Amino acid sequence: MRIIVNKSKLTFAFFITLGLFVSVVGVFVLPERFFFDTKIILYDKYKELGWRGSYPFTILFYKITGLKELHFSLIGIIQYSIVAFLTYKIGVPKNFDKLRVKNILTYLSFIMIAVFLCMPTKEFINYLCITFIALLLKKSNDNLLKNIIFVLLSLIVFGSFFREYYMLVAFLSVIFYLVSKVNIKKKKLATIFYGLLTAVFVSLSYGVIKGEFISQKTRESYNALRMNGEASNSMIISPLNTESWYGESFGIVYGFFSVNLPLNGLKHYLSPQIIAFVLWQSLLFIILLIRYEKSFKKGLKNNYELWVYYILFSFFIVQGIFEPDLGSAIRHKMGFFPIIYLALYYQDFSLDSKKKKVE
Repeated sequence: MRIIVNKSKLTFAFFITLGLFVSVVGVFVLPERFFFDTKIILYDKYKELGWRGSYPFTILFYKITGLKELHFSLIGIIQYSIVAFLTYKIGVPKNFDKLRVKNILTYLSFIMIAVFLCMPTKEFINYLCITFIALLLKKSNDNLLKNIIFVLLSLIVFGSFFREYYMLVAFLSVIFYLVSKVNIKKKKLATIFYGLLTAVFVSLSYGVIKGEFISQKTRESYNALRMNGEASNSMIISPLNTESWYGESFGIVYGFFSVNLPLNGLKHYLSPQIIAFVLWQSLLFIILLIRYEKSFKKGLKNNYELWVYYILFSFFIVQGIFEPDLGSAIRHKMGFFPIIYLALYYQDFSLDSKKKKVE
């Protein structure tokens, strides 16, 4: 009897097993700064327990589920096992055993996810919600409008009670779609450009109403408080003062490139973990740009794949506004990984491609 071994699934299982190991031992080897958020979640330091807001909801989640009472190693096993199962439900790519750049980036992502899940964390809840959206985008049936409306509403609801910036992601995704409908060349770059322009407009409008621009209120103010702290090594600080309209505009664009094509991070050549992130993120961004352009060639009609990229690059733009440092940028990308994973391997996962294979 001949036993057929699926090498892709075997490779997937190997890196998931490796991730499980990391999720168990992480608590014993990670530096103290990795657990700053965890202490807030476990001990409710600022009395935030509630249903709205990322910290209040996460504190409530770990209290209700009883996970906060368990040892971190056991929490890591439970959380990573759930995440691994959900990722498996999205799909296992064909040729996942081949040493290709996108596969290697995904292998590393599985390990990084384990690092961030070996403790109580907001990213676990984030991963659950984003997986739901990824599974909706994977459907590829004919009723695209209905499903996309459901996806956008899901982002808005998720943003309203957990992380507000997901509402901006939904809004920017619609801007991406509208720009893509215009008959212009190089739509890939045009959609990103107008997405950035819209983000600038939103921030400046917010500044007019509230008296303080968004990145100034979030990233710049937060970094100013910890300028001399140990965790400030990879801070993202705009070269221009963001208190002016032109400084804020430049700061958003600067932030976008700092978290998505972070070549300015090479100045931290004495910090190998930062250099590793720069390489991982830069390669990932370039691959996604190439695949985004290829997706446009399939046309706009019933193209779910394009909506994956609209949402993905909208998230990347929003990161450019809010992320205070490279460490936070990669942590939040791991919480958003189901969409990244879907974008990298959409042709392997979509129902349309499976139907063609059967036919």
